[in-house]
Amino acid sequence: MEAHSISQVWDQVTGTQTAPSSAVVWAMAAVALLAVGWRAVWQLTRNVVTIAHEGGHALIALLMRRRLHGIRLHSDTSGLTVSSGKPYGPGMVLTAAAGYVAPSLLGLGGAWLLSAGHTTALLWAVVALLLGVLIEVRNAFGVLTVLTTGALCFSVSWFGGPELQGAFAYLSVFFLLLGGVRPVIELQSKRARRQARDSDADQLARLTRLPGILWVGLFLVVSLGSLALGARWLLP
Repeated sequence: MEAHSISQVWDQVTGTQTAPSSAVVWAMAAVALLAVGWRAVWQLTRNVVTIAHEGGHALIALLMRRRLHGIRLHSDTSGLTVSSGKPYGPGMVLTAAAGYVAPSLLGLGGAWLLSAGHTTALLWAVVALLLGVLIEVRNAFGVLTVLTTGALCFSVSWFGGPELQGAFAYLSVFFLLLGGVRPVIELQSKRARRQARDSDADQLARLTRLPGILWVGLFLVVSLGSLALGARWLLP
């Protein structure tokens, strides 16, 4: 790449871009809602939420100075992040609690960037985060999922014009904000049927001696709060 091209990319990443039209913003919100609400589509798009979920576990594990052994992403949209360290205490609690709130908080951070006009910076930040996750993935399906997602984000950020970048960025953020809510509801539904006895909420219940439903409630408050605030920033 020529030096001038590098300078242009840097200017785009650090600069601001014009937001899409109101019609495009509302259309992207509708598409994101469809991607989360339509079961047939959700079975595919939920993989992106799983990447964010497991990435949240991994990031907090590293910040808590736990030893990260890897991430696995499965074709049924489940995932597993393995770390070692103290099996109790604040570090373990924060690591276990990070998964279900990660997609919503990432979406909220993305909404803040978009509200400030940093569309290109958001896309490159997503690519960087996906690269970090890719390094820790330990199974073939996980590698394929993260590579596909990362390649799509990179292609839009590198080859796409301002209109495409803006639409894709808004779609991605709306999807994370909406996609952060549904897994929490699904979690409690499984818990009610006793199909998730080793879920994050139940692990947290054993770690803290607080009821699992309390942790599910916390996840839901964070996800709904992020959705409300993010929508306030993004919608015309």
